Amino acid sequence: MAGLGAETEVVTRRLREAMAGGVLSFPLTSFQEDGALDVAAHRAYLTAQLATEPGAVFPACGTGEFSGLNEDEYRAVVTATVEVADGRLPVVAGTGYGWAQALRFARIAEEAGADALLVMPHYLVEATQDGLVEQLRRIADGTRLPLVAYQRGPVTLTPEGLRRIADIPTVIGLKDGHSDLDRLQRLTLAAPDGFLFFNGAATAEIQARAYATVGVPAYSSAVHAFAPEIADAFFAALRDGDEATVNNLLRDFYVPFVELRDRVPGYAVALVKAAARLRGLPVGPVRAPLTDPGPADLADLAKILDEGLSLVGAAGRRP
Repeated sequence: MAGLGAETEVVTRRLREAMAGGVLSFPLTSFQEDGALDVAAHRAYLTAQLATEPGAVFPACGTGEFSGLNEDEYRAVVTATVEVADGRLPVVAGTGYGWAQALRFARIAEEAGADALLVMPHYLVEATQDGLVEQLRRIADGTRLPLVAYQRGPVTLTPEGLRRIADIPTVIGLKDGHSDLDRLQRLTLAAPDGFLFFNGAATAEIQARAYATVGVPAYSSAVHAFAPEIADAFFAALRDGDEATVNNLLRDFYVPFVELRDRVPGYAVALVKAAARLRGLPVGPVRAPLTDPGPADLADLAKILDEGLSLVGAAGRRP
């Protein structure tokens, strides 16, 4: 991270403060019943989300169905997020696929006013460390926006690979989705001072305490997309050392939610969107290849959600 430009340094500082101060929000993308993007509904949904004051917002990422958006839709989603955020918090847009496609999305995000990019795993192929580094280098060479790499699926960095991506002037951090804490500890020790790390495991709250033990307390929250009250209560309890509230929320909300999530492939997004609809949020259905939950799973989801909201009330923690 030596020689950061002034713009990159400002964004890095804002993200570090955001990661320490609040939940990182990964909003859903609103679609109409016929699958068309619903920009008006999306703005209304974002307004409600950002009113809860998350630390930063990450539009058009995994939870936001990046892989289901074309370039015009992506522009609309990122533009809406930047406008609703209005400079109050950092906006980190998703990008991905191969580096050439990632750059097309990166340039759209740059034009739309995003502050940084989350570079999601490339498509399908396995890659060497040289290839992973070169992928990020080519994206960095084509945009002025700072980059956060996402280690998940086919992307697994070694300590040497981490040092090499950290030498790219605009690569400022790593989101980890592998949950291999031994490997992650080695990466944090190999990183230069100031390099950002955060927990990107699915339903990251489940592993938040474990990640914190290796120096990675920040995490993304899909639950914030439908129940910011629960996400904020958990974040505050974890920060304040309120072990009783943390354990109650884990045992009676997060673990049942994860057990339901694991029933069907794709529920990591589809279940989140279904929970948002249960709360009356204007997000619409998921897009193929994802599928919405059926009646039995929706009934179980409603019970789990009610229990989580009840626990937040019982703990006296509200947004």
